[in-house]
Amino acid sequence: MSSDSRPEGRVLDAGALRALAHPLRVRLYDLLSQYGPQTASGLATLTGESTGATSYHLRALAKQDLIREVAGRGTARERWWERPKGAVTLINPEMAATASGRAVMEAVHSETLTLRQQQLMSFVTHGWDEDEEWLDKSLISTASARLTVAQMAELADRLQSVIAETVDRYRDQTGDGLRVVTMRADVFPLPTEGGIR
Repeated sequence: MSSDSRPEGRVLDAGALRALAHPLRVRLYDLLSQYGPQTASGLATLTGESTGATSYHLRALAKQDLIREVAGRGTARERWWERPKGAVTLINPEMAATASGRAVMEAVHSETLTLRQQQLMSFVTHGWDEDEEWLDKSLISTASARLTVAQMAELADRLQSVIAETVDRYRDQTGDGLRVVTMRADVFPLPTEGGIR
């Protein structure tokens, strides 16, 4: 499977990446991505921030088309926000050409991965409080293999294909017994033996 099997998505431009280069904005974007439409007050409750702060940062994200107001929902006083469907990539080749561009991308990646790690650690710490069925069907797995670049790319494509298929099939599912489930796939080369510290 070639890298063409990865889902097409929006390559975030400099303005969008700079808008995301703030911890609260990354958190808001993440919450809208994972849990669907929310209001500023609802997001304030989830983040522990003030409604004024969440409103301000939501408008900043909306200016860059990272999120949008939900059409036909809410009132003049209570606006609902959503993240448009579709993949995005935080790597912009033009920005990678400059030190300042790389710094912005690094800040966004760092905050995004910090949130993912916090979610994983929260599950590891508090997962025992979950319904046993949910706990038993969860997976945290690490493995290593010696691969070529082509083999690593094939593995990454296969994992991405399974994730994309699952998201496409179930993203808007409604009904009883449903919970938001996060999916992670980490595939990267380890340092060569000589480079291990």
